[in-house]
Amino acid sequence: MKFTIGKPEFIKVLQRIQGIVEKRNTMPILANVLIESSQGRLNIMATDLEVFIRDESQADVSEPGSVTVNARKLFEIVKELPSDKVDVSTSKEDRVTVKAGKAKFSIMGLPSKDFPVFPAIDDSRLEPVDSVSLKEMIDKTSFAVSTDETRYNINGFLLEKEENKIRMVATDGHRLAFIEKQDLKSAVQKEGVLLPRKGVMEMRKLLDEKEGSFLLGVTEKSAVMKKDATVISVRLLEGEFPDYKKVIPKDNDKMALAERAALLSSLKRVSILSTDKIKGVKFSFLKSRLVLSSSSPDIGDAVEELDMDYSEEDIEIAFNARYFIDMLEALDDEKVRINLKDPLSPGILRPEGSDDYTYIIMPMRL
Repeated sequence: MKFTIGKPEFIKVLQRIQGIVEKRNTMPILANVLIESSQGRLNIMATDLEVFIRDESQADVSEPGSVTVNARKLFEIVKELPSDKVDVSTSKEDRVTVKAGKAKFSIMGLPSKDFPVFPAIDDSRLEPVDSVSLKEMIDKTSFAVSTDETRYNINGFLLEKEENKIRMVATDGHRLAFIEKQDLKSAVQKEGVLLPRKGVMEMRKLLDEKEGSFLLGVTEKSAVMKKDATVISVRLLEGEFPDYKKVIPKDNDKMALAERAALLSSLKRVSILSTDKIKGVKFSFLKSRLVLSSSSPDIGDAVEELDMDYSEEDIEIAFNARYFIDMLEALDDEKVRINLKDPLSPGILRPEGSDDYTYIIMPMRL
């Protein structure tokens, strides 16, 4: 194999696959990128067997061929090369030579025949998707996904179709976020699928590329996103997502309306002196105001008061400040509604004037 490619184009495709490459090295070849060259095109692929990505770039190919090479090392080399043109060639022993200007690198590769096969994609099952809506759904739920790998059924997102809406739900057992949209319903052909966090976050990176159109398809075994020549295929999680509808409180009759930015700033300040591990902050809802307080036996305490639209009976309830902050940072609305019942029941947070997004947060004992 022998080809010449522009450094910017090569960096772009190599950078895109870095987050997918397997880092734990369970199979050495999963740390590699597959490079195939033919007829003026370069095909590049990476996988961790859960997420697959395939991309293309134009190249001046003088000898077609294929090889796999360490993805991270190749990216680091190309990024530091002194020239805008990169020459890549391989020998019979799968040794890859990278040259630019007076710099030359030789890296050991592995045979391309041992690389996993990219899943078959049925383009007829892909539908145009509103990238802005999908990006919003991910951004407003991703922080609530569990990172506890023993609880694999909540290590991702529930995507479900219900009547004329699509709903995305995430939880870690202490909080729950869900959002509904109508723009995506035609792309989801199976009700109630579990998407792994890593795969969804790789799709989210692709959504940042504003130019071009996006196609999405969710079928029995995978979710596929396509933008131009870039294709991401994500294997669905197995298992059953918890019945989240049961944990949504029905009788939280005490409603407060707060300025989102002011509440966010106050929480960040007060939580500085909360206990590091649990980040507990006491919320005291009083007439027309909220008093936030935290204390740590070894450090000290903090109190801050802010104006709030609240006219119900006084109530004191403690929450994990980090969980509250995550949600407030994900919103861009001016005001947020907080619905409460009592100090031992979950709180409900929603943007003012909208019920499409809901955040449930469990109280704490301080």
